[in-house]
Amino acid sequence: MMSISGFAYRIGALANAPSMTVKAVRRAMRTASVPLVVAAITLGASPAIAQDRDQVRVVFEHALPNVEGKRIVAVMVSYPPGGKSQAHRHAASAFIYAYVLSGAIRSQVGNDPAKVYHAGEGFYEMPGSHHRISENASEKESASLLAVFVVDSKDDPLTTPDKAPGLQ
Repeated sequence: MMSISGFAYRIGALANAPSMTVKAVRRAMRTASVPLVVAAITLGASPAIAQDRDQVRVVFEHALPNVEGKRIVAVMVSYPPGGKSQAHRHAASAFIYAYVLSGAIRSQVGNDPAKVYHAGEGFYEMPGSHHRISENASEKESASLLAVFVVDSKDDPLTTPDKAPGLQ
């Protein structure tokens, strides 16, 4: 892998050598870009991934022993500052209770008005609801919530994003 000084040298050579051939410029750019690509891959960054999206992680799942055919699934949803989820629907059988763990979450379910929920507050979604807005209400602080699903055992996926406009 190229050192930072090697990278700087190649970039400097591009800026200070008006007589360089096109072939030499291309070679220098290819060589100079390798450390940037390696760093991006190492850090998990990808230009194709939007940095304002939510991160969703299942933290618990278990069949309900006293309710045949049902399971409980707990999902942690984390939002970076200004982050949001795409509008979506949940599995048709899913009853969901969401509890805000940190920050503030703006949510709109169905045709109800959007509301901001703060850490320690919760809300629920009835089966078949359309979750139109789910986002961090802050542009400066992270936010997270725990969503607890009670859902039919065979009902997957838990969440289906709305189709993008023009694809419906």
